[in-house]
Amino acid sequence: MMRLYLFSTHDTVSDTVNDAVKNIVNDPESEAARFSRDGYLVCRNSLPAELVNTLRTTAEAALAPPLAPVEYEAEVGYPGSPQSLHAAGGKTPRRLLQAYSRDAAFRDAARHPAITERLQRFIGSERIALSQNHHNCVMTKHPGFSSRTAWHRDMRYWSFDRPELVSVWIPLVPEHQANGVLQLLPGSHRIDLDRGRLDARLFLREDLEPNQALIKAAQSEALNPGDVLFFHCQTFHAATANHTQAVKLSLVYTFHAQDNRPISDTRSDRDASIGVT
Repeated sequence: MMRLYLFSTHDTVSDTVNDAVKNIVNDPESEAARFSRDGYLVCRNSLPAELVNTLRTTAEAALAPPLAPVEYEAEVGYPGSPQSLHAAGGKTPRRLLQAYSRDAAFRDAARHPAITERLQRFIGSERIALSQNHHNCVMTKHPGFSSRTAWHRDMRYWSFDRPELVSVWIPLVPEHQANGVLQLLPGSHRIDLDRGRLDARLFLREDLEPNQALIKAAQSEALNPGDVLFFHCQTFHAATANHTQAVKLSLVYTFHAQDNRPISDTRSDRDASIGVT
């Protein structure tokens, strides 16, 4: 919704501009409009430092040694992944699974108002549920053995009544180009693609000129602890390997309206979703 801001003639130009920017940034309707347009939104400084610090230390403790359930790099089969669990780096953790049930801090993050209230606006429902079957993990990228993630939509292997899910990405350390911050294609959640533009695993075929033109529009924003990235399940995204010497850690959840139910007898229906509002 467009808003009209009126200023006194006594205001300075800089004050009026700053106030207008603050009003736009803090306007919930503006956030929802940007999410609807782009298929993703970065919300800066949304989670308190104390919570994020607890999330990070809890995740680090669960990696030393890795506490099951864990998915290893060799099991994801992405470009650059070790070929087997017995190869060098094969047992490098990629995801600490079942995050929500691991620790109270992870549950607090999933239920934090800065997340749930935005989800209610973005999804268009007061009753929001967390899927225990998709994401619900601490995503890691380790130096040396992290793999590249090709362009994909998360909805490709999910089965729900409606393709209307939103993932929430919570960085626990700074994320940037060097350590594999997410890249996203704005507006791609609204694009219908012929099946031939995707490979056998439903990744975007980067050898095709129309896809290459699409990828040129890719955007990425550095993320800091306290920021939250929301993205639609149909938004194409990708990430490079971690080329730094430090582990990248991100807490990732996926949410849906409670009346948007998983299809019976599919992976999406394996464990019951959890209401968070």
